[in-house]
Amino acid sequence: MKDTPVRLFDRFDDIPKLNSFAALPATFYTRLPTTPLNQPELLHVNAEALNLLGLSAHAVQDPSFLDVVSGTSAMAGGQTLAAVYSGHQFGQWAGQLGDGRAHLLAEIKGPKGNWELQLKGAGMTPYSRMGDGRAVLRSSVREYLASEAMHGLGIPTTRVLALVTAKNPVMRETVETAAVVARMAPSFIRFGSFQHWAARKQPELLRQLSDYVIERFYPDCLNASNPYVSLLESVVTRTAEMIAGWQVVGFCHGVMNTDNMSILGLTLDYGPYGFMDGFDARHICNHTDTSGRYAWHAQPAVAHWNLYQLANSLHEIIPDADALRAALDLFEPTFLNAMQQRMMQKLGFNNWQDGDETLVDDLWSLMQASHADFTLTFRQLAYALSPVDMNQAGITQQQIEFDLGNTVNPALKPFVDLFIDRPAAEQWLERYRQRIARNIQTAGFDRIQTMLAANPLYVLRNHLAHEAIEAAKKGDVSEIDSLMKILRNPFVAEAGMERYAALPPAWASRIEVSCSS
Repeated sequence: MKDTPVRLFDRFDDIPKLNSFAALPATFYTRLPTTPLNQPELLHVNAEALNLLGLSAHAVQDPSFLDVVSGTSAMAGGQTLAAVYSGHQFGQWAGQLGDGRAHLLAEIKGPKGNWELQLKGAGMTPYSRMGDGRAVLRSSVREYLASEAMHGLGIPTTRVLALVTAKNPVMRETVETAAVVARMAPSFIRFGSFQHWAARKQPELLRQLSDYVIERFYPDCLNASNPYVSLLESVVTRTAEMIAGWQVVGFCHGVMNTDNMSILGLTLDYGPYGFMDGFDARHICNHTDTSGRYAWHAQPAVAHWNLYQLANSLHEIIPDADALRAALDLFEPTFLNAMQQRMMQKLGFNNWQDGDETLVDDLWSLMQASHADFTLTFRQLAYALSPVDMNQAGITQQQIEFDLGNTVNPALKPFVDLFIDRPAAEQWLERYRQRIARNIQTAGFDRIQTMLAANPLYVLRNHLAHEAIEAAKKGDVSEIDSLMKILRNPFVAEAGMERYAALPPAWASRIEVSCSS
């Protein structure tokens, strides 16, 4: 039976809307218009996102498209608003926060699910505090690329539709160019959304928000003996699995405040994030984070702490503290199991055996000692067998040369050459070969293909994002185009894209990112 063709619309006006969050009482948000930019220009559009919303390629050519994604005009059928929430920032209670520079335009009924469309940088709101309600091109390009990079890696994330720039100057450390990101998610509700009503001792509104989230996004919880406990269990599980996804690709969020944690387990609010180059378990991607609270190795513990704050908020409507503790106790086993499953795929193990944990820990230690490149260490491990083993595995010389760089990409290095202590790397590699020999029998080619499908060749390294930003400042989107192409499928080598897989240049270590955007 053939699938029914999906109807795509040529205008935002024609897409069906639902606006379920806007149907909640007005105390959850403030309705207000966006503040138009000066001479906005459409810099880039994500074709995949168009399809998710049910828009055709022709929709981009209609003037109303730019009007909507730039914040010049409201979306017909939508209800523009900014949501209120509270939260902990760097471990300290910050009180009321909210969408200080974000406007939710509408909830769109897409062909395969609903999406809220939100503009980031579209002007001040009652929650802007000391901010100007604007975003800058620098951070907007980074969020635009990061969302699609994470999606390509299979990690739950918000998505992006369009990137708009304008003539408006915006003052940060220096004068920068204004920009707007049109981003999408089934919901932008955060842990802080629940903390807000708990802190205000308004359990009736906390219960109403919880009922909304359960009905819309966790309907299975309705069948539980206590739907609110079941909700927490589900959020704990999703969050643990998301964090495991971050860890195994070397992703650091940089600002894991409770108001930046999605109730749906999505990677939310890309600010001073970073993908590690040289491995350092204590890597800090946000130079504002002087204490290292959000370092790579700390992310699982911070996620658990944030979930504790969510549970503490739900205690207002769940008197049973033991039930809350039991839900939180799901985090560690869920995270460890997810990590184990992902590491098995990354290392080509088809079962987990005694001694594997030590072997993996020793690899992390080896990488730490040499600051070996995170991404390439795992990618090149797939090819780290002897030529005879490779031949038996059915790997062609052409494929080896492409990924190892013997002829096609001389910038790539074999596994052992990524380590300062090459003899130590060879000793570990010999132990790894012996372990692979104990795998449940499968073809070597299958093992290598499994590893290649779990270990990306391309990630959004800071220097690549920087180059895309510098080009975008001149109106050149060619780097964004190239990055969007490879990041959508980061596990497959693309001819002509060799430099995107290479070790970073020396100057990349001097790039700093912070909460300033």
